[in-house]
Amino acid sequence: MELLPRSPAEFGSARYWDRFFRQRGQCPFEWYGAFPELCPVLHKYVRPRDKVLVVGCGNSELSEQMYDVGMCEDIVNIDISDAVIRQMQERNGSKRPKMSYLLMDMLQMDFPDAHFQVVLDKGTLDAVLTNEEEATLAKVDKMFAEISRVLQVGGRYLCVSLAQAHVLKKAVEYFSQEGWVVRVHQVAGSGDKQQFVLPVFVYVMTKFRKIPGSAPQILEICPEEQDKPMRVESAERLVAAVKDRQHYALLCSQLSKTPCREQVSLDLCDKESGKPRYTLHVVDSPSVKPSRDNHFAIFIIPQGRETEWLFGTEEGRRQLAASAGFGRLVTVALHREQHYEDMAGIQAELSGKVMELAPPGLPARQQVPFLSVGGDIGVRTVRHHDTSPLSGEYVVEDVKGDGTCYFRRLIFLRNRNVVQSEARLLAPTPPPGQKKRRKEKKKPNPAEPPAAIDKSYLCCEHHKAMVAGLCLLGGPDPLPALLAVLVVGLGGGSLPLFVHDYFSQAHVAVVEIDSSMLEVATRWFGFSQGDRMRVHVSDGLDYVAKLAAEVSALPPAAPAQYDAIMFDVDSKDLTVGMSCPPPAFVEKPFLQKVKTILKPEGVFVLNLVCRDARLKESVLATLREVFPLLYARRIEGEVNEILFCQPSSEGRRDPTELGTRARALERALRQPGRPWDSSYVLADMLQAVKIL
Repeated sequence: MELLPRSPAEFGSARYWDRFFRQRGQCPFEWYGAFPELCPVLHKYVRPRDKVLVVGCGNSELSEQMYDVGMCEDIVNIDISDAVIRQMQERNGSKRPKMSYLLMDMLQMDFPDAHFQVVLDKGTLDAVLTNEEEATLAKVDKMFAEISRVLQVGGRYLCVSLAQAHVLKKAVEYFSQEGWVVRVHQVAGSGDKQQFVLPVFVYVMTKFRKIPGSAPQILEICPEEQDKPMRVESAERLVAAVKDRQHYALLCSQLSKTPCREQVSLDLCDKESGKPRYTLHVVDSPSVKPSRDNHFAIFIIPQGRETEWLFGTEEGRRQLAASAGFGRLVTVALHREQHYEDMAGIQAELSGKVMELAPPGLPARQQVPFLSVGGDIGVRTVRHHDTSPLSGEYVVEDVKGDGTCYFRRLIFLRNRNVVQSEARLLAPTPPPGQKKRRKEKKKPNPAEPPAAIDKSYLCCEHHKAMVAGLCLLGGPDPLPALLAVLVVGLGGGSLPLFVHDYFSQAHVAVVEIDSSMLEVATRWFGFSQGDRMRVHVSDGLDYVAKLAAEVSALPPAAPAQYDAIMFDVDSKDLTVGMSCPPPAFVEKPFLQKVKTILKPEGVFVLNLVCRDARLKESVLATLREVFPLLYARRIEGEVNEILFCQPSSEGRRDPTELGTRARALERALRQPGRPWDSSYVLADMLQAVKIL
């Protein structure tokens, strides 16, 4: 039996609907939205004494169900199909005497002005507005004008719809321009995965007298899980908010039917602010053999640890899911702008929502475990939040790491999952000779991190590798008597501070383009300047070019300026597949200037973070053109690759010699009374070095 129209235009044809309902017979046809799902929304806007008009009623049971439950009895139903009107009159007759069915075109109604308090439309607008052709839009304008005419001021037009973007946009723009209040409800439970994937929405347009001039639009959305509406500033934002909910419903439907081959990421937003509160990643492990108890689990990442490799990368999350032994693991990252009470509170807040992401085959009433590290949600304290004209919005925060250690981090919020700089914090110690009486002894507060910076500890593995690269400097002595170092990129200052403190004869010049970062490093990361440490607030490109010009003007016999040059500078352009350094820093003319200011036996150390394989190969080729000797050290579990570049191939050293020099340098750096991180072994940093 062919019930679908040959073309969308037939949706507006009385002949088509007559044929449709004759073929369908007495069986009610509901486009979408069963009465139990719609009832909570309709109950808010339909009062028992209201006079209700249902346009395009068809043979839906909605009016009958509203009548039978006592929601409203004075209901007038209209349709252009004579067949369905006669059918519905016969079906109701004396059963519902206060409800009527009339043959009438909603584009030209016979009712007087302001005759109804409610106009109800279930799928009719969707059927009429099938395209955005001029004739269709004109028909919809006529429909809206008639609805507006027969509604009283304060009356409501309730439109049940799938909210296709062009349908919602048309309705919102028309009625908001008329001065009406527009609210969109998502119908709870309407995204039935087995019956209908797309969620159903109810537009609630409340009629107000049009105020001359430009009155502010009132546009709101009311998600299914809350009663309180959220205000949005434009029709475009309202359409976008609805589209997000539609995409989420489609995603949940897909995840409920098939395992996901790629990791799926989504944000759950705070109801009040609309800002992300949780970031979820759905990770399936095909290798895990399913049993009753290992289908599905939720893993709460402790605050501040979402940037770690295990939690912050696809490969890490895949390893986490496999080691946890669940077929599907949903990892949950907590956002720094939000407040969380405890694990129980998070579990209560998420339990309903995460079940929408359950895998296929999950047994009914299966209890889903919530997992974490150590059973707590971690500690995060935001110490400083500001905006830099160059780096954008940033935060300095203290977080609790694995165990009892605390760390201070600098995060640029434009790339919030990347730690820009990090330092370990020292546990407070009482002054020498000071003793506390037993009764005054206080237990340490786990939520209050210490404040002093541990300058002996390099948190970043790539910084450890960069320092180890100084073993490549020429000469028999592993620790040069004099060492001139140029560092481009300050961040929190950990790298130049370590070189300054442990290479006692080193003179360190730091170039930083952003003066805000100098303030951050000084105030929050223990950085300070002195006779052997100077910071130049300048663009690194300009600074190096100026030095190169000065060196070129000197006599040929004059020595170049630096023993070591280190680039650890991030790119502000996130559209490029290389986040460190900016592309201009690895162009051949600039690299030749770097070589000009580097001593012949010196080393140029570059932190390269490049996800674009072709771009990376191009960078390496350019480096080889300028520097005859090139070593590379991959940082395990990270994208970083540290490149050691030397102006002459004569200083080439094999791995054995590098290890010997590294051990000698480490012995020289480990001075009595000076703290040294026992996990930092210079020779280990150079074990995996490859000559390119």
